[in-house]
Amino acid sequence: MTAVVVQTIVWAVVAIVTYYVLPLERPEKAGFVLLILGLVLFVVVLTIQVRAIMGSKFPRLKAIAALGIGIPLLLVVFAGVYYLTDHAQSGSFTQPMDKTGALYFTVTVFSTVGFGDIAPVSGAARLIVSAQMLLDLAVLGIVAKLIVGAVQVGLARRTSELNPVEPRAVDDPIDTSEQNRS
Repeated sequence: MTAVVVQTIVWAVVAIVTYYVLPLERPEKAGFVLLILGLVLFVVVLTIQVRAIMGSKFPRLKAIAALGIGIPLLLVVFAGVYYLTDHAQSGSFTQPMDKTGALYFTVTVFSTVGFGDIAPVSGAARLIVSAQMLLDLAVLGIVAKLIVGAVQVGLARRTSELNPVEPRAVDDPIDTSEQNRS
């Protein structure tokens, strides 16, 4: 359990550090490319995590780790997109976006808190924020359902491995209640 918690924390830290270290200084269409590549990466990571959950000895713990890996990835992708959007079109938000402000705004949108201190102003920024809101709902709903389903499959697999059904011998009596009713 400790290893999974440490791995999840390390992944989150790596995602955030990578976000701060990446030189996001070329705003020309980079936001759109980052969004597409980031969402593809999110789907790939999610697919790998769901498969790992189904094959894990501890699927519930693996599901928690999957969320701990997927959510930070999604947050830094949108933070990068907001940062690039504001740099491509100054004034896209009510405040200029630095990387910390973009990450802060992303978390407030994801958590549905929306403090109101930063808001999208331009049409492009509003569309991106709307896309994040819809994707966040999908993450909270559909992705959670996928992960819960994967946990159930993993638990069923584990239970069947721990308590295998012994095959019936050829000469074992068969329930003939159907035959006796005829």
